[in-house]
Amino acid sequence: MSDVSNAKMVRTEFAAAINQIANERKIPVESIYEAIRQALVSAYRKQYGPLDEGWHYYTNLDESSGESKIIKAPVLEMNEETLEATKWDETKAEDVTPAGFGRIAAQTAKQVILQKIRESEKDQIITEYTDRIGEVLTAQILRMDGRIVILDIGRGQGYMPPEEQMRGEFYRMNNRISVLVKEIRDTHKGKQVVVSRSDKQLVAKLFEREVPEVSSGAVKIELIAREAGVRTKLAVKSTQEGVDPVGSCVGQRGVRVQEVIRELNNEKLDIIPYSEDLKLLLQAALAPAENLTIELNPNNTAVVTAPDDQLSLAIGRGGQNVRLAAKLTGLKITIKSAGGAVKSHVTGQEEYEIDTFKGIDEATRALLVEHKLTTLTDLSRFKDKWQQFEISDDQKKILADKVEAFDTEQAEYERTHPRSEAGKLIKPEVKKEE
Repeated sequence: MSDVSNAKMVRTEFAAAINQIANERKIPVESIYEAIRQALVSAYRKQYGPLDEGWHYYTNLDESSGESKIIKAPVLEMNEETLEATKWDETKAEDVTPAGFGRIAAQTAKQVILQKIRESEKDQIITEYTDRIGEVLTAQILRMDGRIVILDIGRGQGYMPPEEQMRGEFYRMNNRISVLVKEIRDTHKGKQVVVSRSDKQLVAKLFEREVPEVSSGAVKIELIAREAGVRTKLAVKSTQEGVDPVGSCVGQRGVRVQEVIRELNNEKLDIIPYSEDLKLLLQAALAPAENLTIELNPNNTAVVTAPDDQLSLAIGRGGQNVRLAAKLTGLKITIKSAGGAVKSHVTGQEEYEIDTFKGIDEATRALLVEHKLTTLTDLSRFKDKWQQFEISDDQKKILADKVEAFDTEQAEYERTHPRSEAGKLIKPEVKKEE
């Protein structure tokens, strides 16, 4: 075969390979060539540098054959900020390609093409999941990267940082869990698909998946408030006459809501009927408390007076019930006893129980949230953990006082509500009249 024939075959093979890669991976051909040019100069600098100042080094790349040469030319103009050449004299250019550089050039070109392929694949994955933001996926846990959970979400990997995780939930390798595709986030490692277990929209999407009336629009989830891993309240309404919104979400014998609860690792769910009447909505939101007297004020506040036997139910353990009711309705709620004493006051801005503690600063709060210590129960169980945090003594005292009062209250409760060996409450005997 003649030299001309060999040259044509080389040209065809190199150009065809680049074009095939570009077409398959949807990468612009010129971006591949430009990346190869830049990489060859970098390889030359690394192998034979430092380079002469006052000279601009660039690559002449034959896009047909793949043959490359390193050229240097005197700099005429330079960017003062970046110190990069903006103009050079090609009439005085010199070929400085060293002997044996062809092997380095071939290896460099291979690395550049592989890198471009990886970047292209990642870009395509990011584009795909950008269009899927708000969807619920079943993902498999791959590993932990510090406190970040890495999951297999199909074509790519999902990243679940601590703030998107559910409190009290443990993540084990190979377990499969439902996650919400929340956003595409720019990080120091590039763009990442962030998934969530704590976002309230995960609950809404699970109901959409499990309840045909919700997916069809016959039932609409109007409001939702959530403390992930603990409890969620939903207000639902019907858009079609004759459809029971609460009954549809609960399902026959609770089968639908139980499936959602299972997906949420036994998180408690309260489903209430939505009402345009704020007083009725708040009454439902404060369930299971009954016989409440509600007074609405013009400045978006509500004063609730509860009978003594309903007070603890209205407030909820750790103030959770009233806190979620405030989030759901958007009202600032004050709960009073029948005697008029203020027992609870929430604004609806509290994300966790610890947000109701007076005097807790942002740094302490951030540490507690990061370690999922967001309730008095958590702080009581893991005293040794938070006492090792690098926080001021006054912050530790606030937490210690809260925990001490909580432990005392719990001990009194256990004393007055004894349990059997099986752990069930022992009901007091009721003597029948003879």
